Amino acid sequence: MEKAYIVGVGMTKFGRHPDQSIRQLLDTAISTALGDAGGHKSDVEAVYHSSSTQGFLQGQTFIPGQVALGQIGLSGIPVFNIENACASSSSSFHLAVQGVGSGMHDIILAAGVEKMNVPDKKKMFAVFDGAWDVATVDENIERLVSLGKGMECPEGSESERPYSIFMKVYAAFGLNHMKRNGTTQRQIAAIAAKNHEHSVHNEYSQYRQAYSIEEVLAAPPITYPLTLPMCAPISDGAAAAVICNEEGLKKLGMDKSRAVEILASVSMSGNAERTADEPENHMARLAAQKAYQMAGRSPDDMDVAEVHDATAIGELMHAENLMLAPLGEAGPAAERGDFTVGGRIPINPSGGLESKGHPIGATGLGQLHELVTQLRGEAGKRQVENARHAIHENSGGLVGIEEGAAVINILGKVEA
Repeated sequence: MEKAYIVGVGMTKFGRHPDQSIRQLLDTAISTALGDAGGHKSDVEAVYHSSSTQGFLQGQTFIPGQVALGQIGLSGIPVFNIENACASSSSSFHLAVQGVGSGMHDIILAAGVEKMNVPDKKKMFAVFDGAWDVATVDENIERLVSLGKGMECPEGSESERPYSIFMKVYAAFGLNHMKRNGTTQRQIAAIAAKNHEHSVHNEYSQYRQAYSIEEVLAAPPITYPLTLPMCAPISDGAAAAVICNEEGLKKLGMDKSRAVEILASVSMSGNAERTADEPENHMARLAAQKAYQMAGRSPDDMDVAEVHDATAIGELMHAENLMLAPLGEAGPAAERGDFTVGGRIPINPSGGLESKGHPIGATGLGQLHELVTQLRGEAGKRQVENARHAIHENSGGLVGIEEGAAVINILGKVEA
């Protein structure tokens, strides 16, 4: 495989965009990414496009990429539509890395877009109902919610307003972690407070309000141990990245000092036979081990991370899956400030999905946008000092008691 690089990134602000179409959001992200790479739409040889909810919410069930991209001047080239739940755009990125690494193409665009805020709020929440085996919904709920059995939930800790069933699933993951490891709700709140503090300095973030741990704990409940600031919002937005090999760098005439090398890209699917008693075999952890081996790096080499935190419990779990904290110890590490910018290993300096937002088909590329910005030293007040290596985790859907799909990427700053 040839070396692969990220040479351009672009994204919209995540949030509510009632006056912008999917095409407009996508054009903004793509034009920014190509401008960042010093390239033009005519330089793109293939596109991997992700938009997970468009078929359900807008009715564009087939060829969403060809329709939207054709309207903004990207037609006549291969376009592949990738759906992998919340890991969709990271999967697009993973395939783009394979495409330039094989030499099939020299310059590939990975792009993702979502417009999830629609007038029909019931439909907006129902979009998540297809992220597991829809033939066994009752069994899915029973299996996952049972993970939290034995933990008492305080009175008044359940929202009276409707919310996604996946918040209850995340809550069960959290209760299981609390039961096995002594993790506290306060430690989970520390993760959310840290991410909201980071988001204050990110102009792309949907929410930019700082919260203390006490304010997170006192916020309206969703389902114990989750409160509202611990959960990602529903978002619109787009993100894109230009990926190339050495020949692509020559074609673009780009200054290699702004390129970011992709040291590893690994994709893995969930195993329905896995049990909650074997966290050491979680598929994201196995994928991370493979990525470290591929990159020739270790967890200790990582300077910054972006992980999938549809809730703060997601960050708790994936900090351990990436071996940035020992199993069972991410809670105390978060409370100590280990994952804060300036701490031992900053996680989600962007503010994470909890603050930045979660437009499903664009989420993974939004995370990569942050890591490229960090490795270039361009993150301003949220900059991680001397960041040279970064790790990225993005996952989605559910198979058994773990995610259906996960993508792990390790990036490195190109040495002068």
